[in-house]
Amino acid sequence: MKFALAALAALLSLPTLAAEVPGHVHCPSCDEWNAPQKPFNVYGNTWYVGTAGLSALLVTGPQGHVLLDGALPQSAPQIQKNIEALGFRIQDVKYILNSHAHWDHSGGIPALQRASGAVVVASAASERELRAGTNTPDDPQYDPATATTVEKLTGARIIQDGDTVNVGPLKLTAHFTPGHTPGSTTWTWQSCEQNVCRNVVYADSLNPVSTDGFHFTGDATHPDISQSMRASIEKVAALPCDVIVSDHPGFTDTFEKLKARTATHNPFVDPAGCKAYAALFMQRLERRIETERKEKAR
Repeated sequence: MKFALAALAALLSLPTLAAEVPGHVHCPSCDEWNAPQKPFNVYGNTWYVGTAGLSALLVTGPQGHVLLDGALPQSAPQIQKNIEALGFRIQDVKYILNSHAHWDHSGGIPALQRASGAVVVASAASERELRAGTNTPDDPQYDPATATTVEKLTGARIIQDGDTVNVGPLKLTAHFTPGHTPGSTTWTWQSCEQNVCRNVVYADSLNPVSTDGFHFTGDATHPDISQSMRASIEKVAALPCDVIVSDHPGFTDTFEKLKARTATHNPFVDPAGCKAYAALFMQRLERRIETERKEKAR
C-alpha cells in the first residue's frame, strides 16, 4: 500500500502543461496552424509530433530523445500529447532544438522544457530572441509597434555552425541558414529503417518576408543580407538529403506525402526534396530583390 501511494504521488507530481502554458497567441493564422494533427512516422526513428500547420519532429533513441521546435505556446499540450500517443515519455526528451525563434516555432518551448527537463539548444542570435521573448531589432520581422511577446526562456545552450548534439547513438548537426531570421538553423541527422540509413533534413524557413519598410538589400538602418540569404538557400540545396521536412509542413508537401504513403512506398524518401525547397525560395528571394530594386529607383 505504501508503494502504491508513493507511486500515485509520483504520478501526480509529473509536469502537466495545461496549467503552465501562458496565454495563447492570437493571429489570423493561429487557429489553422494549431489545428490537431495525429502524430506519424516519417522515417526510421524520426516522427512528426507537430500540429496541422507547424512542424515539430521527435528523433528517438535508446538513451533519450531529441525534439525539434515547439510551435505556438498553445501548441505545447498537443505536442506532448502526440509524443505520448506514440508511446514515448516527455521526460525522456533530453534536448529541444530550435530552428528559429519566431513565436510560431518557439512559443511552446518553455512549457515543453519544463515538462521534460530537456536542455534547449539554439544559435546565439536565436538565443537572444528566446531570452527576449520577441523579435530583436536585427530580425527582418521586427516591429516594436506590433510586437508579440511570449514567455521568455533563459539558460539555452548556444551552439555554433556545424556543432552537433549527441544523445547516445543520435547525432544531430546544426547548419546556420540566416536570412528569415538572424539565427535561423537547419538541422540534419541520419535515421535508419531495416538497415537502410537516410539523411534527414529539418529545413528552417528560407522565406524572405519582413515587416513593412525592411529591405533585404539594405537601407539606412539595416545591412544588405540578400547575399547571406542566397548563400543559406544554396547551402540547403547542397545538403546530403534523402528526407526533408520544413518548419511549415506545407512547404515540403508533408501531408500530401503522408496521404500517398503505402506499405511498400514512402514518399518522404525524396532525394530531390532539398533542391526543390531551395529553388522555391530562391525564386521568392529574386522576386523580393527585384521589388526592392524598383522601389529604391523611384
